[in-house]
Amino acid sequence: MTTLDANCCYQAVLTRDPRFDGVFFVGVSTTRIYCRTICSAKTPQKKNCTFYSSAAAAEQSGFRPCLVCRPELAPSNVCIDITGRLAAAVVRQIEDGTFMEQRFEYLAQELGVSEQHLHQVVHQEFGVSPIDLLQTHRLLLAKRLLTDTALSIADVAYASGFDSLRSFNILFQDRYRLNPTQLRRAKTAKTTQDYLVSEVAYRPPLDWEALLSYLRVHAIAGVEMVEGDRYFRTVRQGQQQGWLMVEPAREKNALQVKFSLSLLPVLLSVLARVKALFDLAVEPEQIAAHLGSLALHHPGLRVPGAFDSFEVAVRTILGQQVSVKAATTLMGRFVQCFGEPISTPFPTLTHLTPTAKQVAQVDITAIVKLGIIRKRAASILALAQAIAQRTISLTPGCSIDQTIAQLQELPGIGIWTAQYIAMRVLADSDAFLHTDLGIQQALGESSAKRILAFAARWQPWRSYATLHLWKSLERTEKFITDFNSVKYSSRKVL
Repeated sequence: MTTLDANCCYQAVLTRDPRFDGVFFVGVSTTRIYCRTICSAKTPQKKNCTFYSSAAAAEQSGFRPCLVCRPELAPSNVCIDITGRLAAAVVRQIEDGTFMEQRFEYLAQELGVSEQHLHQVVHQEFGVSPIDLLQTHRLLLAKRLLTDTALSIADVAYASGFDSLRSFNILFQDRYRLNPTQLRRAKTAKTTQDYLVSEVAYRPPLDWEALLSYLRVHAIAGVEMVEGDRYFRTVRQGQQQGWLMVEPAREKNALQVKFSLSLLPVLLSVLARVKALFDLAVEPEQIAAHLGSLALHHPGLRVPGAFDSFEVAVRTILGQQVSVKAATTLMGRFVQCFGEPISTPFPTLTHLTPTAKQVAQVDITAIVKLGIIRKRAASILALAQAIAQRTISLTPGCSIDQTIAQLQELPGIGIWTAQYIAMRVLADSDAFLHTDLGIQQALGESSAKRILAFAARWQPWRSYATLHLWKSLERTEKFITDFNSVKYSSRKVL
């Protein structure tokens, strides 16, 4: 299990330090309750505190979650070392709602390690077995739904991943020493609403404006929309279809997610994808400190992820050697032609992005007719077929180097495309687009070899360095535009 320094941990509890929120939890022996570092309840004495690297480890030791700070709302924690990446892959499967005990063997094979080794890695990182981790995640989600919604107990149980109401009630009462109905608040959402609201937390700072700015110019017509400080999109997850809207929560380090009731059966997966899209699991201050002056202007900058892996991969291929605007236009045509229509409360959200399985059956001429050159159409088709046939997986946690190599074996996919997909889709914190023209301009260097050598100082956070370099170009362009505007105005006066 990750070693925790008791003195440092207690100092974080004393100061209610948000940087450590979700990084560890504190169990209080006098109450048998565990809390987040930011808990507003009376600070316990150090002698009564025990520190745990995961909520599951705290629960296994007999502590139940605090009703004040609510550990179920704590932000996720990302790991970047080799062992941590393996453990993080298990966590992603759990958060995504796709982890099952019988699939653990296949997950180990996909990650290139033995089942026994993966068990050991999870226990080393979190202090519990994968099944204990899964149960805690489901119980904490259930606790959140019981507290924040008016859903029936049965709906809460099934939405949290339990097979039966009976097993949910037994485990909930055994672990938390509470009956599920005891968590009901007097004020809950109206049952007549056709949507629910949840929250996903993050560690500050978060440059929300920069995230929305990036997503706004890449938004796919019919699928995505950015309006004010809110992000909207259509959602297809398995057999479920619907919509969601994301905006900052008031006076909290969290994002509020409003989603259609139709997505309740896949709530685990939807929330996991929101976290991935907005890169909410990282510790931004740690990254900014490592990048130094490069991160000075935007310390809360995040790497936009992928809500739909295939969607972003196709958009990336269409973006080869064309402007962002042109690629966005082509992607809009692609969705209109091959995507499935959907009805939403928002007039501009009209389609679901087509799946890899659907596109794999398309004739290449149908793609070319959209104005997409044959070479790009062939790349899209080859990628769709590879994903449909499961020869390539675009799931975060898989072997990044292997996937990058596999992508480059497909027609028309080079190092830039593969690295961009690794950065956004595979959640690789250390991807670096050393052949990117923007990176070359920002660094004033055209040699890819020298750029790679220079960028070594930013490992293992080169994906974030990439975003900061792109941002520096935006600042330069704005300065030049403003300067020229002032110069032109001066001339008019003269």
